[in-house]
Amino acid sequence: MKDKFISLIKTSKKISVITGAGISAESGVPTFRGENGLWRSYRPEDLATPEAFTRDPKLVWEWYNWRRELISNCTPNSAHLFISYLESLIPEFLLITQNVDGLHKRGGSRNIIEIHGSIWDIKCSKCLYLSENRDLPIIYPPLCPQCQNILRPGVVWFGESLDYRKLEESVNFIATSDLLIVIGTSGIVQPVASLPFQGKQINKKLKIIEINPTSTPITNISDLFIKEPSAKFLSDLKIFS
Repeated sequence: MKDKFISLIKTSKKISVITGAGISAESGVPTFRGENGLWRSYRPEDLATPEAFTRDPKLVWEWYNWRRELISNCTPNSAHLFISYLESLIPEFLLITQNVDGLHKRGGSRNIIEIHGSIWDIKCSKCLYLSENRDLPIIYPPLCPQCQNILRPGVVWFGESLDYRKLEESVNFIATSDLLIVIGTSGIVQPVASLPFQGKQINKKLKIIEINPTSTPITNISDLFIKEPSAKFLSDLKIFS
């Protein structure tokens, strides 16, 4: 399995990577879903919306401060570090992550599209102001230095559209890649879930590797499916030894 994985990488000059919540769960980042997904009596779907922020911005910021505190205690795992290592080997490389935790950047990744934004960014609810802020906690109410309206977390909420420029760049890069590696994603959250299918449809020669403990819709179009946790499989893996 590792030999085929390494062979596909060695024969590729342009590589794309997509990561989802699974890679960060291996670092202890809560997924905020399922039985342990409640905060107080709220589900993420109750709080991560523009409507919730309009109704009670202080409550939403309390939740995000709690999340930021939890994530600050997590560290990049061997899968994050492998992706950064791979980027150093491949001149044409792009990482597209659905995660907002910032662990890829902490792991050394630079050519990265945070398709759902970053929990460490804050942006204005009215104007175009956007900035990184790692204060713990964010003191409420955070106000925009440009227009004095309240700042919000720099993430994409339920009911909001993704940045079309990020999507377009992702599709174009994947469609012109030799290899796409998909790690730790459920393959059902749109529109990112459709990216491997779009890439394969546009570029019939595109090879796809999926690394996940369970199969997903993407498994059916993968050239190699590695049914393991990514941190375990990628631990200490070197392409050129």
